Amino acid sequence: MSNESSRRDFSKSMAAGLGVTLVAPSAVRGSQANSALTVGLIGAGRRGVAISGIFARNEFARIAAICDIYDDQIAAAAQKFSGAKVFKDYRQLLASDVDAVYIATPPFLHPEHFEAAVKARKHIFMEKPAGVDPAGCRRVLEAAKKADKSKRISVDYQQRYGKDYRAACEIVKSGQLGGIKMVRAAWLSGDLPRRSGHPAGEEKMRNWLFYREYSGDIIVEQDCHNLDVVNWFMGTHPLRASGYGGRQVRTDIGNIMDNLAATFIFPNGVVFSYSANQFSSGGFSDVSETFLCEKGSITVSRQGYSLYNKPQRNAPPERVVTKGDITADAVNEFVEGARTGKVENAAFFAVESTLTAIMAREAIYKGQEMSYDRIARM
Repeated sequence: MSNESSRRDFSKSMAAGLGVTLVAPSAVRGSQANSALTVGLIGAGRRGVAISGIFARNEFARIAAICDIYDDQIAAAAQKFSGAKVFKDYRQLLASDVDAVYIATPPFLHPEHFEAAVKARKHIFMEKPAGVDPAGCRRVLEAAKKADKSKRISVDYQQRYGKDYRAACEIVKSGQLGGIKMVRAAWLSGDLPRRSGHPAGEEKMRNWLFYREYSGDIIVEQDCHNLDVVNWFMGTHPLRASGYGGRQVRTDIGNIMDNLAATFIFPNGVVFSYSANQFSSGGFSDVSETFLCEKGSITVSRQGYSLYNKPQRNAPPERVVTKGDITADAVNEFVEGARTGKVENAAFFAVESTLTAIMAREAIYKGQEMSYDRIARM
């Protein structure tokens, strides 16, 4: 099979699940549309507990179960979500009567936990990325193809659920700025939080963010947000990537990079330049995506967007400031969709964006250009 044919086949399997579908109210489990969605948390770490708090603040959702392998994390979560059942085995939680699960475990476990949640026929809200390697991504993709079509599957690529991100995407896709001719994006920010006080044997799991075999490295675990936005606005994934990266500042823990630069090329020849670090200081940060088009440009971030569409050189942009929290938008849209039958299967684009990040990571690790087709087959 040619590279072009394999790319078309893979893209077709992705495209089958990109849209939002409405299912009949009768297909929504029990009286769920008229009562609170019961949610089970798998992975009660910092992120899991924080986002579960957003679920709990939604009047139509309730954290009904908690699962973690560590007693201290279970105790902290149980104190916050009073009345929730407690499990130490995720399979027992999935066998319970919760309507939905929130998967907030380290990324290397996402394929296993996602596959099991699909088999249990739960609504699924999962943290990104889809996995840390191509095999894990394929496992998620195959499970997604078999998912109950009446269940909502969302992945926490929050930008896709933010109203201003959606507005910016519509501006670009409408053609009012002309075609996209160049893309740049960045995640330049500070260090990650660290855990201490645990036994040496628990180090990698407790501080999984800093170990590439657990997190996928920074471009897969964190920077995949930017790459997902670019894929979304472009309507496809890049064909190839090259890049460099290393450890300049954070050399006292783990084995992940703390800075990198990568260049991608899309099928239409558009070049995408990307940079990231986790040691910015002094108040500087840049977490954004910029699309330079024929008739103007737009920069979008979690704070809003700046639209440059005036004929005068250096004219100030039209600015739109985001109000609220796009993560809350993602959670609340998931709850509403699961309750009312507005379903989606976001695993398809989540896999695509994760593979895009893995492509760049492998190009950096190997010191040579990597193709999306090669990564998808690894």
